[in-house]
Amino acid sequence: MKNRIFQHPVRARLPLLGLFLATALAALALSLATGSVSIPFPELWRLLWHDDGSVHARILHELRLPRALSAFSIGALLGTAGVLMQVLLRNPLADPYVLGVSGGAAAAVLGAMLAGLPLAWHTPIAFAGALASILLLFALAHRGSWNAARLLLTGIVLAAGWSALIGFILSLAPGRQLPGMLFWLMGDLSDVLDPLLPGVVLAASLAFALALAPALNLATRGTLRAHALGVEMRTLRIRIYLLASLLTATAVSLAGAIGFVGLVAPHMVRLMAGSDHRLLLPATALAGGTLLLLADTAARTLVAPMQLPVGVLTALLGVPLFLYLLNRGRGGEP
Repeated sequence: MKNRIFQHPVRARLPLLGLFLATALAALALSLATGSVSIPFPELWRLLWHDDGSVHARILHELRLPRALSAFSIGALLGTAGVLMQVLLRNPLADPYVLGVSGGAAAAVLGAMLAGLPLAWHTPIAFAGALASILLLFALAHRGSWNAARLLLTGIVLAAGWSALIGFILSLAPGRQLPGMLFWLMGDLSDVLDPLLPGVVLAASLAFALALAPALNLATRGTLRAHALGVEMRTLRIRIYLLASLLTATAVSLAGAIGFVGLVAPHMVRLMAGSDHRLLLPATALAGGTLLLLADTAARTLVAPMQLPVGVLTALLGVPLFLYLLNRGRGGEP
């Protein structure tokens, strides 16, 4: 039985990974070319490799390229976190935003902002908030009967609790800080111009998650079956706790509470590529990055020169999909 699980025909679906990669590159090109100043695609290609000091080159290299790479990396972080949480809860509706993990990280960062702590502290503080939220979720849901519906409902209530705490923090914030905190909270990529941190965290986390892929495949089949096939579920859960918290915390500390990317991207990929995590993880990272990249492009161009919070656009897409999945009653195994 174990051999049959690991002989899933991943190679037959590898062209889909190429499709996701091509879509991501197309979205990147669109993002770099589009804005208040349009850059023709032939000129864009030339400027990518040769900075001639022109206005277009400065716009590309100093503004659009760093922001686009950051948006892609953050979207990939959220998509990967969504996959891991769906394994942890064995529920396709699990998502860092829906279950309050993003809310815990956001509340921690807003508290740090209110206290005037340095920017370098935001990511570790967000990690602590995200991890605390996951542990609290499981501690509350573990009382009595533990099932997918109970976990989901507990997560939704926990998210509401974090929202109340966030509202309390905002009510204490001085007037000069409040607009920036509110805009950040809705998801803001305007100040994220260094893709190094999210890129490094994404590469390291994705490599670690891929090493866990065989165990994740077994975990989705049930705790007893996975344990019988040699998976140490307690150790696996701890690793998923920490990894999902790190991914969520990095994204939230940089760009605020951007919702539903971790729900939409994994679901979309599963429909096309199946549930083998050896393919699902990299494909979801590409899909999540592409989704947030397109949303950010729309956020800065739809009502230009004004910029919309990118979290508003992802929520407009994610809320209808969440309600659709919930009404279909597919709250069981992913």
